Amino acid sequence: MLKMNIDDIDKSKFTPMMQQYIDIKKDYRDAIVFFRLGDFYEMFFEDAYKASRELEIALTGRDAGQEDRVPMCGIPFHAYATYAEKLVNKGYKVAIVEQVEDASKAVGIVKRDVVKILTPGTITEGGISDRDNNFIVSIGQAMKTFVLSYADVTTGEIYLTSLKTLDLLFNEILVLKAREIIVSNDFAPDILKTIEKNYQIVISYENNKVIPEYLNKLVSDIEDKYIDTVGILLNYVLLTQRRELHHLQKVVFYQSEDYLRLDPFTKRNLELTETLRQGQKNGSLLWLLDKCQTAMGSRMLHTWIDRPLVDVEKINRRLDYVEAFNNNYIVKEEMKNALKTIYDLERIVGRISVGNANAKDLVQLRRSLSNVPSIKELVKQLEVSDSISLSDKIDPHTDLFILLERSLVENPPLTIKEGQMIKEEYNKELDEIKDIVKNSKDWILKYEEDEKQRTGIKGLKVGYNRVFGYYIEITKSYLSMLPEDTNYDRKQTLANAERFITPELKHYEQIVVGSAEKIEKLEYELFLELREVCLKYIESLQELANYISTIDCFVSFSEISMKNRYVRPEFVLNREVTIINGRHPVVETILQSEYVSNDVIINKFNNLLITGPNMSGKSTYMRQLALIAIMAQIGCYVPADIAKLSIFDQIFTRIGASDDLISGQSTFMVEMMEANYAISNATKNSLILFDELGRGTSTFDGMALAQAIIEYVHEKIGCMMLFSTHYHELVELEKTLKRLKNIHVDAREVDNGVVFLHKVLDGGADKSYGINVASLAGIPKSLIARSKQILNSLEESNVMSGVKLDLFNFDAFESEPHNIEEEKAYAIKKEIENIDVNRLTPLEALNILYELKNKL
Repeated sequence: MLKMNIDDIDKSKFTPMMQQYIDIKKDYRDAIVFFRLGDFYEMFFEDAYKASRELEIALTGRDAGQEDRVPMCGIPFHAYATYAEKLVNKGYKVAIVEQVEDASKAVGIVKRDVVKILTPGTITEGGISDRDNNFIVSIGQAMKTFVLSYADVTTGEIYLTSLKTLDLLFNEILVLKAREIIVSNDFAPDILKTIEKNYQIVISYENNKVIPEYLNKLVSDIEDKYIDTVGILLNYVLLTQRRELHHLQKVVFYQSEDYLRLDPFTKRNLELTETLRQGQKNGSLLWLLDKCQTAMGSRMLHTWIDRPLVDVEKINRRLDYVEAFNNNYIVKEEMKNALKTIYDLERIVGRISVGNANAKDLVQLRRSLSNVPSIKELVKQLEVSDSISLSDKIDPHTDLFILLERSLVENPPLTIKEGQMIKEEYNKELDEIKDIVKNSKDWILKYEEDEKQRTGIKGLKVGYNRVFGYYIEITKSYLSMLPEDTNYDRKQTLANAERFITPELKHYEQIVVGSAEKIEKLEYELFLELREVCLKYIESLQELANYISTIDCFVSFSEISMKNRYVRPEFVLNREVTIINGRHPVVETILQSEYVSNDVIINKFNNLLITGPNMSGKSTYMRQLALIAIMAQIGCYVPADIAKLSIFDQIFTRIGASDDLISGQSTFMVEMMEANYAISNATKNSLILFDELGRGTSTFDGMALAQAIIEYVHEKIGCMMLFSTHYHELVELEKTLKRLKNIHVDAREVDNGVVFLHKVLDGGADKSYGINVASLAGIPKSLIARSKQILNSLEESNVMSGVKLDLFNFDAFESEPHNIEEEKAYAIKKEIENIDVNRLTPLEALNILYELKNKL
């Protein structure tokens, strides 16, 4: 097969169709071109090799005028979205080529052109989670700051911010989970190299910065220095969608200081939107709080968690609504039922704007609008100061609802060119044509009866098939009875019958078949008119979607708060935290046993030094404080009996250890980089959580670094910090640092083991229980015994170098008789664990208790 670069091809040697493909491909070199031919999209040359490999489909060839066949692979046009999604997820762009003129009117080869370009950031169908945004970003520079603009093409949202440092820019891009970045050709190449090296993000180029006139309203409030960055984003989106986009919303400008800033390390360590180990939503804070009834509400909640508020007045306004729903169970339940019938208005509007909406989309819009009046009324019943004004802002779109109610059937087909969408009595012309088709059966029956009487042939039948249309069928036994003066024209001979047509039958067939085509064409035109009407309501429908999403989040917060006994947080002006019986919201939900709650008291002590053994709950305690602060600042109730908090501007964490294998950085390097980011960016109003910092190097190095970091934060930054450590020597710092307080997680040593009490108490821990934890993990007993021997010698000599002891006989230790009492206790423990208490009768429980006592 012919294998060559598109630039090396002499198109004059190919067929007109292949010449057309080559011309289009040269304009879209960075995309795989899906070239529509009949019922298939076909790919040629290098595109065919790439697509066949990535999609695992057969590579074939096509005759195209050359002696060698052109490499080709193809996919069914009706299933293209699935294949395109796979390519886009692998970082490719896909250009969709369709016929753009009526084939019946074409002179020569029918004209084809690109109608849409699918890219990672602009794909609008297939592969997009209903409850997540798909942001595409553009970056630029203005004076000494970086400019970041980003949009979700499916919802029309557009945001803009400025960032002072490159780290902040990268962090914001990572938080957004952007899959594609748009830059102009003159953007700093060294920054792009960093992005390409460290992040799997597609970089695309757009140099047109002039915003189309009809979109100028989107940037009417934006400073001129930011316009270029927004301009390349909008022009790239328009280039890929190949049409005007009326659903794009006004650009929302914000400063990062307007929200509680959470860098990617913190979001990952706190498992805000996905878990640390498996990257799943289940087990994250978002998973716990997302009881939203609508996809729009879930996306808004995700945004709230990404950007918690710092404005106390706005936070309390959200909390007022949560409290109102808590106090009015009936209204909340009615609101939940109403929200369940609301479809994804944002994305329906998006599909209307790009011309992808079908009749089912408009029916879903109608169903949603049918419940807006009840939502409007329920909001008014809430005991909140501005609930009536909020209710007044909710537009039920009565006129649009009435129009859609009059026009569309309840269950229309997915396609919009096959009819069966429009209700009766909506359009007089359509009703008249439908009557012709509906009455055709009666006409055929009457015609058949008339022909039977005229010919005297009782076995005469009128039938229909798609090949011959309408026909008269007479079995051969009746043929002799056919009068000679009939105007029957023989059409087909069967084994035992003959089929005929007549001028009357042919004329009627043309009427019926023509009517069916007219119905489909007229319904299609009427539907396009409906969609055009919906376009006029785009802006107000987006406002409606925003109000409904907000209410949905309030209901979700109320639902989870009531279920889990959360309390309303209070905010104090001074830098203090008083949390009584606080709990980690996610761990508490997942934990099978009873959760041990803990207080967090930070007043004059801005820094807490936490000691205690591994597995005792130090990390959970630290995360608990951060999550309670975040929940409070998004306007949700929190897991505690009492929660009084100051407003944090940033939260930084270094929790857990993991090598960065991609960039070849060790655990210690990663933790130092994360620590540096926190120390460099924290203010006195920030919260820092450091978990066992310095453990990735030698003991003395680690201890020295840990102490220096504690002192630096204490003296230079002055913010709140929780610092957990196994370096017990650091508890002495409490004597010299006036705002440092020692606390520890309690544990008890019992029978050579350890029991974790998970209770946080004042003072420092006196030991680490590391050997006890190793024993719980199943480390061989002889190894544990040797560890204790070495530990005793280290403690006696107070020297950290290797300890010289007599050679330990591991085999002899293992051959010693086992502790029978220990084995018996272990066996009984396993029995108790396997008992299903919920299925026991009182008598069975007493019998089991009696048997266990006898065994003891």
